[in-house]
Amino acid sequence: MSEVKLSAETRTEFGKGAARRIRRADKVPGVLYGHGSDPLHLTFPGHDLLLALRTPNVLISLDIDGKSNELAIPKSVQRDPLKGFLEHVDLLLVKRGEKVNVEIPVVTEGELAAGGNLLEHVLNALPVEAEATHIPEQVTVSVEGLEAGASVLAKDIALPNGVTLAVDEDAVVLQVLAAQAEEAPEGAEAEGEGEAATEA
Repeated sequence: MSEVKLSAETRTEFGKGAARRIRRADKVPGVLYGHGSDPLHLTFPGHDLLLALRTPNVLISLDIDGKSNELAIPKSVQRDPLKGFLEHVDLLLVKRGEKVNVEIPVVTEGELAAGGNLLEHVLNALPVEAEATHIPEQVTVSVEGLEAGASVLAKDIALPNGVTLAVDEDAVVLQVLAAQAEEAPEGAEAEGEGEAATEA
């Protein structure tokens, strides 16, 4: 798992106006919390933070005001719904060797059985418990040859050493749906239109 170094500054201004000024300076307001300590309000360099957050559950080594070094993982990221830029980030303070609960992306490989079946991601991310400094970036699941009605449960997914499920082992992660015939609904719609025209 990669570790990214980021510098951060403590901030004393709060509210929407202060947040707008921070973002105009290409910085992102955020909060660091955890281990029973008071939340620490910080400002991060916008571009560097954006690059770091491209990796799910990235481990961030924070240099705060050039004085203290802390390890953290992202817990909540708010983005502008239209433009996509970072608005605010919450980071969770962690220590080496500590176990944390995170969600890791589920990636599939292979082809379903022939027949135009559809693969549904019931869970896009798998809740697990892992050591803070050894969080897997993703889990890969083979769906090769799966037919309609087949499903992949949480317990079916191979996890790296030291990583355990933080969800019911019988929880459905993926399922294969039968291809639906599209002709019937179209015919029904046509009948409905005909009835409407007759009533008119």
